[in-house]
Amino acid sequence: MQIELIIFLGMILTFIISCFKLKLPVSIAMVLSAIVGALIGGEGIPIRHLVEGGFGYLNTILVIATAMIFMKIIQELGTLDALSALILKKFHSKKVLLLIFLMFISMFPGMITGSSTAAVLTAGSIVAPILMLIGIPIVETATIIAIGGILGMIAPPVNVPAMIIGGGIDMPFVGFTVPLLMLTIPVAIFTVLFLGLKFTKNLDYEKIKSQLKTEDIEKLGIKVYIPIILSVILMVLGKVMPTVFNLGMPLIFMISAISALFCGKNINFIKVSKVAVKEALPVLGILIGVGMFIQIMTLTGVRGYVVVSSLSLPPALMYLAMAVTIPLFGAVSSYGASSVLGVPFLMALLSHNQIITASAISFIAGLGDLMPPTALAGIFAAQVVGLKDYSKILKKSIIPGLVIIVYSILMIVFSGKLAAIIY
Repeated sequence: MQIELIIFLGMILTFIISCFKLKLPVSIAMVLSAIVGALIGGEGIPIRHLVEGGFGYLNTILVIATAMIFMKIIQELGTLDALSALILKKFHSKKVLLLIFLMFISMFPGMITGSSTAAVLTAGSIVAPILMLIGIPIVETATIIAIGGILGMIAPPVNVPAMIIGGGIDMPFVGFTVPLLMLTIPVAIFTVLFLGLKFTKNLDYEKIKSQLKTEDIEKLGIKVYIPIILSVILMVLGKVMPTVFNLGMPLIFMISAISALFCGKNINFIKVSKVAVKEALPVLGILIGVGMFIQIMTLTGVRGYVVVSSLSLPPALMYLAMAVTIPLFGAVSSYGASSVLGVPFLMALLSHNQIITASAISFIAGLGDLMPPTALAGIFAAQVVGLKDYSKILKKSIIPGLVIIVYSILMIVFSGKLAAIIY
């Protein structure tokens, strides 16, 4: 047995014991796994490499932290409540459009923060009552917001798994917007219609509208939307005129969040920011742990071993391995699956378009947030709707999950032809 395989198995075993036996946080388990890997590899405890790895995803950490502050601020302002009420008012008679727009709202926080958990806990908690009000059962509602959170995490402008995969081969996060939209939007529409449309036949808007939260939109008017409008404008200007408006995502989120203070509602910015960062800490900790894990894999030669092993697989087996191993490893962390398995698979598929391939692999990795025992998106979705048995959500997610895997693999297979059209 090769030493690299022994090191890798030692790291994985340490992680499993730390997470499931010792009940340690995922971030701490990743750090311990990295240390054990270094010890087995004869490197001792390489402080420099651990620190360097911990800072490997600093930019991503800043994006998530500032995005969480932005999301909490607009939630406090009432923007998401206003959007939900507006969509229900405009489209209650057009059930297909109503469900699609509610799905997009549930995705929005994930698109901004790169975190499915953030999406489920913020927009999910707002959209879920509306979905149940219009007749969708509790299990289907929980499944919709869980998958919506995952789709939001993968959709642009912020896709942390894709950033991690790209970082593994020094590929900048540029040009991902169209492929990610092509992946997520059709699946979002399919999922919400597949799970919810049949239950909305007897929708009575007059009974529902009295239960909607419309105080903020009545009091503030159009000002309730200013932070979102400003953030979109700054992002677009950054793409159209990068030499003039190249502010960076963290600064855009902070400027947009601060603009909420001038919209007519008294918001304690410091207090809300503290709550936002506190909620983001588990995700930020995982990124630091993932960085250390990958750094030690690189130092000890494990990363190269995994890449070479992936390259030796026939194409058919490689796609099957991706479909099975990435979501299963994602049960530990979708970020961890992206770095440990996503990067090697991308390197094994360098003959395909790298941007589209990385996008599709990140989509498969996102399913990890539904996989037990961690199942962040699924468990939090169950909590939001008051469902005790998470396994019901997992069962309802099987068909959308299979659609995600098959669709992603098809995107990889035809990435060359798609790239010719997109770029």
